[in-house]
Amino acid sequence: MTRDRVANPLDDTTRMAPAQEAGPADAQVAAACLVVLSGSNVGEMYRIEKDQVVIGRGDKVDLRLVDDGISREHVRLSREEGRIVLEDLGSTNGTYCNGERIERQPLAEGDKILIGSTTILKFSYQDRLDEMFQRQMSESALRDGLTRAFNKRYFTDRIESEFQYAIRHRTPLSLIFLDIDHFKKINDQHGHQAGDLVLAQLSTLVMSMLGEEETFARYGGEEFAIIARGVDLPAATELSERLRAAVEGHPFKFGSTSLPVTISVGVARAPGPGMAASGDLVARADEAMYAAKRSGRNRVCSAQVGGPTEGGALGEETPQGKDRQGEG
Repeated sequence: MTRDRVANPLDDTTRMAPAQEAGPADAQVAAACLVVLSGSNVGEMYRIEKDQVVIGRGDKVDLRLVDDGISREHVRLSREEGRIVLEDLGSTNGTYCNGERIERQPLAEGDKILIGSTTILKFSYQDRLDEMFQRQMSESALRDGLTRAFNKRYFTDRIESEFQYAIRHRTPLSLIFLDIDHFKKINDQHGHQAGDLVLAQLSTLVMSMLGEEETFARYGGEEFAIIARGVDLPAATELSERLRAAVEGHPFKFGSTSLPVTISVGVARAPGPGMAASGDLVARADEAMYAAKRSGRNRVCSAQVGGPTEGGALGEETPQGKDRQGEG
């Protein structure tokens, strides 16, 4: 099973490229696909390529979906005599197809499959043109147009489902906030095109350093967030330091002008004391990021119990001080 991924071009140069036209033969070859209609992976499409595909929340399944009600190995899709057959694998909460609980059932075009509390999958046969259209629709709904990072709406839904999963299963979930230092000066001195270039290049750089289990989103303006499932605070802090160093060392250029760019990074981890909702984790990571700003910028602060700590090891930084507005 393949998951469609999006290319993230590094430069902003407009190029003339030949149109990717699908010939009649391509358009007529339909592949079995699942489209996520609701749940943490909403909008994504998965092509069923193997003879058997196991779906669940465990680490060893073919398609992993995060939902409190999904079992580790929940359902299996099998190719049998030219059909795709859906089979429940003894899941705790069952599998529903078009509103009816099933144990085993051949799938037809348009069938809706409910697994877990919120995840609904649509089964369909997609030709190449259908896939291209679905991908474009998904990208426009879930991605930020400039940076190709996920948008804030996607982030909000994802952090909620990941937080609930981490609380229920007592697994670590880290949240990283990063903000470009003195970004307003870049816009004021070099123009908004230069600022857009920095945002796009930084996003491409960061995404190239993340794995498939990490979710990268534009939180707003020059602020970004990384959801790191199954990653504890020390490892998330180490990743944050690698990102900080990579951004500092990257040659950002606008025309012939070199643009020095640094980031301030805050890291927080759930579950933890005083964290009853995903908003508490967001607030904790946000506070740590602004502690990094106040302590000199171009650094990483992690939210330890008792207050944010620089680099996860140095002296405590309290989240008081200069007002955030215009801090940059």
